[in-house]
Amino acid sequence: MIRPLSDAIRNEMIQLLPRLRAFGRSLTGAQDQADDLVQQTVEKALRNIDSYVPGTRLDSWMFRIMRNSWIDGHRARRPTVALDDMETVNPLIGEDGRDVTENRIYLAQVRRAMEALPEEQRAVLMLVCVEGLRYREVAEALGIPEGTVMSRLSRGRLALAEVLTMAPTEGPATGQRQGMTP
Repeated sequence: MIRPLSDAIRNEMIQLLPRLRAFGRSLTGAQDQADDLVQQTVEKALRNIDSYVPGTRLDSWMFRIMRNSWIDGHRARRPTVALDDMETVNPLIGEDGRDVTENRIYLAQVRRAMEALPEEQRAVLMLVCVEGLRYREVAEALGIPEGTVMSRLSRGRLALAEVLTMAPTEGPATGQRQGMTP
C-alpha cells in the first residue's frame, strides 16, 4: 500500500527545489540537464515515498536519489560536452561595471575550477559548502563514511585553492588582489 504524501512533505519538497537545482547543476555542468535531473529526482522520490522514513532528513534522501540518478544516467551514455548557459544580462543601473565584470569573471573561474574537480569531490563540496549540510548528513546522502567526506572535502578545497590562487582577481570589497585560501 502506497503511503499518501502529506502536506508537510509536499511543502518541504517544493522548498528543496532550488537546492536540488543547484546540486544538479554541480553534477551535470549545464542548467538544462540539471533541470531534467531535478525532474527525475522528484519523480523517483514520489514513486518511492514509501521508502522515506518520516522524521529523517528529506533533503539528504533526495540528494542521494539525485546523485544515484545522475550516476545511472552518466554510466548509460557516453560523455558529452556541455555548453555553458548564457546568463541573462540584467540592467546594471547604478552598478560599477568594472566590479560586476570582475566578479563575473571570477565566478566563471570558480565554475570552471569546480567542473574540473572529480565528481566525488565536487558533490561533497556542493553539499557541505553550498548546501551547508553536516559531514554526517553528506555521508548519509552519498552513502560513504564521514572520514571519506572529510578527505574529499579537503582535497577538493585544496585543488580549488591551487587553481584559483594561480589566477587571482581583484576582490570587490577590498580592491586588492586576492586568491582563495583553503
